[in-house]
Amino acid sequence: MNYKAIADKVLHMLQQADGNDPSRGHLTMNNWEWPTGVALYGIYKTYQQSGDKTILDYLTGWYNDMLSRQEKPHRNVNTVAPLLALTCLYDETKNPAYLPVIESWAQWVLEEMPRTEYNGMQHCTVWNKHYQQLWCDTLFMVCLFLAKAGVVLQKPEWIDEAEYQFLIHIRYLQDKVTGLFNHGWSFDRRHNYAGAKWARGNAWFTAAAIELKDITGRDNAAMRMIMAAWQDQVLALWKYQRVSGLFTTLIDVEETYTETSATAAIAYGVLKGVRMGLLTDEKYVEMGRLAASAVLGQIDETGAVQGVSGGTGMGYNLQHYKDIIVTPTAYGQGLTFLMITELMQGAVTLQEE
Repeated sequence: MNYKAIADKVLHMLQQADGNDPSRGHLTMNNWEWPTGVALYGIYKTYQQSGDKTILDYLTGWYNDMLSRQEKPHRNVNTVAPLLALTCLYDETKNPAYLPVIESWAQWVLEEMPRTEYNGMQHCTVWNKHYQQLWCDTLFMVCLFLAKAGVVLQKPEWIDEAEYQFLIHIRYLQDKVTGLFNHGWSFDRRHNYAGAKWARGNAWFTAAAIELKDITGRDNAAMRMIMAAWQDQVLALWKYQRVSGLFTTLIDVEETYTETSATAAIAYGVLKGVRMGLLTDEKYVEMGRLAASAVLGQIDETGAVQGVSGGTGMGYNLQHYKDIIVTPTAYGQGLTFLMITELMQGAVTLQEE
């Protein structure tokens, strides 16, 4: 199967969104926000795997344009997300214009970002500071950037902080009975809101934890604990995978709709775990294979990834998650890129091959 051709098709669709009005939901590349940040990282990983310089040119052009704009983005959890791919680009190109941007945002995360009890990263957004709230999303949007910047700029204390944030999120979000993750936790209200085992929230952890391990190469006590939590979660996800290979938008509620972006991110984490030798049981190979095949089947003739749930705030009841619209998004494209980069490496092959 020609995975590069599939990735090109998905990228072409996303590039058509470049000129879109930034108000057009989550399907645009014309803003500095989390859907764009997730897409940019998926695009960068595709370049890294394929070596296609036209992809690198696209990325450098995007960042050069954004950084030249007079209006600077509001600083919050979600707008940290584009810094991950920027840090990767700096590592690749050593463009001196990128360094002060990376350092400035890292210092904001470390010194000014609102915190919860026990110094957790409060999931502040442009609309709401979400007082005393921990969300799964923060791990992918902020902590991967902090870890990558710590590696590239030789700041081990930044990596330590990223690891600590994973640990505190595990402490308050992972369900001790099932191993799945709740979407959020409130220190103010002392509960997990609806107790929703939201698929994309779980997927943020599945993808981010293995990515943290790969970025840092660490095997210290903190990383061993993070990987233990990750393995517990992956086992739980294996139990809930649907026959189609997809996961439902509430992992443990079978009648909710199947959701592609979560499945793509879970497939990425599982396939990468198999390749890195962290998942050795054959059932995980089949899990990753089924999920990847299902996601590829959701890519339409235009390259749009279908079956993706829209942006999802914290829900106080399960109906909130059931009612989220389904529409193509930049992050749906980006998480599919990530999954395809693992298929390119060939550790797990699909049955059609």
